Amino acid sequence: MSLTTLQDIKRAIEQLSTAERDTLRHWLYISAGAGAESTEDFVAEPAVAYAADSEHPYMSVEEYLERELDSPLRHEYVDGHVYAMAGASDNHNRITGNIFSFLHSALRGKPCEPFMNDMKAKISSQRVSAFYYPDVLVVCDPTDKEEYYRERPVVIVEVLSPHTRRTDEREKAFAYRLVSSVEVYLLVEQDRLRITVLHRADEDWRREVIEGRTAVLMLDCLGVEIPMERIYERTGVERQ
Repeated sequence: MSLTTLQDIKRAIEQLSTAERDTLRHWLYISAGAGAESTEDFVAEPAVAYAADSEHPYMSVEEYLERELDSPLRHEYVDGHVYAMAGASDNHNRITGNIFSFLHSALRGKPCEPFMNDMKAKISSQRVSAFYYPDVLVVCDPTDKEEYYRERPVVIVEVLSPHTRRTDEREKAFAYRLVSSVEVYLLVEQDRLRITVLHRADEDWRREVIEGRTAVLMLDCLGVEIPMERIYERTGVERQ
């Protein structure tokens, strides 16, 4: 079929199945929308490395949540499609654990609570419906208490890896910005002392990079300061 006019494209889309339209919508928002609003907030890197689950090419939110309870692998969900998550390195786990343990101690007795790895973040808007597994998320709303996911996190942390960098820096950054409660999104390098901090600022986002052994991560929304050396403790990177 030759698609030479907008009307041709509209007619072609009308012939697609519901699942095919969802796939097209997902592709459009990742390839165009994620970079359209503020490309300076993101770093372009090659290749998303999540594998689509070919046995279940499309499923409802309810089916996904039910299936995930018994799955030996974790999957993330984007607009009706599930993606098996890649494994994480030892330093990825150390950095995640270091951030979580510091926050767990610092926030003890306070309304805000950190979670790691197995707690999903739900994104629900007119633009995208998704469930992601952040490395760490912090929730301060006591009414946000679904057993297996949170809807109103304040801080979200992703530790970057070669396999997931592009997803974390583009697709997830775009999606997390749609959650009105999110104040800070952290992108943490695992092979160097460097963290990209995206702060919500009025109707926009402000990008800050902190790096070096003496740097301190300031999380004003939580009243917490984390030394960079503590984040990278036992990784070997903290001695650089």
